[in-house]
Amino acid sequence: MKASMYTAMLLVTGVVAGWSEAGDKSAVGPDLKTWEKVVGKAIDFAKSNQQANGGWSTDKSPGVTGVMLTGLLRSGLVTADDPVAARALKYIEGLVNPKAKHIAGKDPRVQLQNYVTCINVMALQAANRADKYKAIIGDAVLFLKKLQWDEGEDKGPDNDFFGGAGYDSKSRPDLSNTQFFLDALKSAGVSSDDPALKKAMIFVSRCQNLKGEHNDRPWAKKIDDGSFIYTPASGGVTKVIDKANPDGSLPGYASMTYAGIKSLVYCGVAKDDPRVKKAFEWIQNNYTVEGNAGMPEARKEWGLFYSYHTMAKCLDALGLDHVVDAKGKKHDWRKDITEALAKRQRADGSWSNVSHWMEADPNLVTGYALMALSYCKPRK
Repeated sequence: MKASMYTAMLLVTGVVAGWSEAGDKSAVGPDLKTWEKVVGKAIDFAKSNQQANGGWSTDKSPGVTGVMLTGLLRSGLVTADDPVAARALKYIEGLVNPKAKHIAGKDPRVQLQNYVTCINVMALQAANRADKYKAIIGDAVLFLKKLQWDEGEDKGPDNDFFGGAGYDSKSRPDLSNTQFFLDALKSAGVSSDDPALKKAMIFVSRCQNLKGEHNDRPWAKKIDDGSFIYTPASGGVTKVIDKANPDGSLPGYASMTYAGIKSLVYCGVAKDDPRVKKAFEWIQNNYTVEGNAGMPEARKEWGLFYSYHTMAKCLDALGLDHVVDAKGKKHDWRKDITEALAKRQRADGSWSNVSHWMEADPNLVTGYALMALSYCKPRK
């Protein structure tokens, strides 16, 4: 039986998306000792590598601390009262801008305001101290909403900027910034009915290689495989290739496809919506933890740890324990990610990657790894 026919049959029955797994109570995930060993070593690295100011790699970006702290707190093995977390929280508190209401510092580079505020919202939320951080998070959410491209910037629903978020209020929007924007709003408790999420849904849908009512951009029909690209703005951009193919097509890749699915779900799109189904079919056809799928061989390591985190968060948002690939093989994604990270972990407990997108920084990618692992805990 051809893989496409198999996929179609499973989509009809609902097995492919894993949504029939709700009643499956069997244990899933990695071996507990393996998970604890990998996470424990990463925590030891974080503790030994924390700067005197409470942060990590603060000379590179004030956002690295938020990534690391979110991973530490979400692991469940570090609490907000732990000295390493307390110092990091104090550092992040120092980034609160009382005038602008973001969490990116007193005089940050403008291009950092969205990413850094988003990850720091998630870090403060993970600290579970609503009495202390509720107002700060609320102000940050209002700030983030102002960064979203909409009528306030003279961009209507027909414009390919509409609903997206960029590095700041003037930067071209992209799916990476937009997914962090949605992660932050979701963690802060913003409803999928909120206008900001409804607008974001329009932008996210236009990032997909899927021609239809939600994406009428000319490149969408060229590949039409359900994958997601970096941005539809300015004619469309993907990181798979440096410019569009001669026919105008823009290949998608795993990190953005996982981001796209997750973002649609956060925006209230049903799991059986054609956009989600088609994107998940692409995941099935390209399932791997050995690289950022969709990228050419020379780029398969680009954004890999970012992809691990986005993959784990996406599949968790879908409520999946397994991914059935196009050949019918059932994958325990929690186990796969944990084992892939265990294999790549360095002796000091950290990880490092190629230099693209800051992933040569052990602090950043260790934070990404911890965030991914927080969704990979064994389940009984």
